[in-house]
Amino acid sequence: MADQNLIKEGVSLYNAGNYTGALTYFLSLPEDDSLDSIELAYYLGLCYVKLGRHDDALLYLEQVVTAQGESPETATAQRVMQCRYLLAVIYCKSGRKKLADFELKKLLDSGYRPAAVYSSLAYLAWEDGDVDRCLDLYGKALSEDGENPTALNGLGYVLADESRDLTTALSYCKRALDFAPDSAACLDSLGWCYYRMGLYSEAKKFLSRAKKKSPQDAVIESHLKAATEADEE
Repeated sequence: MADQNLIKEGVSLYNAGNYTGALTYFLSLPEDDSLDSIELAYYLGLCYVKLGRHDDALLYLEQVVTAQGESPETATAQRVMQCRYLLAVIYCKSGRKKLADFELKKLLDSGYRPAAVYSSLAYLAWEDGDVDRCLDLYGKALSEDGENPTALNGLGYVLADESRDLTTALSYCKRALDFAPDSAACLDSLGWCYYRMGLYSEAKKFLSRAKKKSPQDAVIESHLKAATEADEE
């Protein structure tokens, strides 16, 4: 019981949003066979994710996923699926698309089909240039959750970027922004949709807001530049 209470102290710090404190606490715990190493790895992985230290997070998240077959009592199915999804996100962000695709397909095979999984697969398809598959996957995401802002935004952006049904694209982008009004990605998508429709003044308004939210984003910068130049012609 004492060892369980040791873990709980760190969990309390994590749940309070003190990720640095939680990480420091978990790392300070003595190596002891009586501690649940998989639960500890789970929380270490989560702390590193929250702190943006993705390479460190991978080490611990992979331990949780790997332990499922060896010691199923140490990690619930829900935790394993959560860790698989976090692995997929990290792999995707770091350009390891095959690994991301593998983890996401594992989630689908297990019956875990939230809109987030389909949206992630759709993004990978978009990165690979498979537009039709991308649109199909975003459609599946919305069939799971018609109010998912990531799926709404992704579908709207792809339709706009491909100049396919711009009216529908505009509707999706507006709905996404309604759900996530502070999202740079949603502001960018709506602005880019207006650009594709030839409404350059409206495009600049939303793209400028997106740039303020995410000033280092090269895609937003290129979209704003295109809209500004078009509006000045």
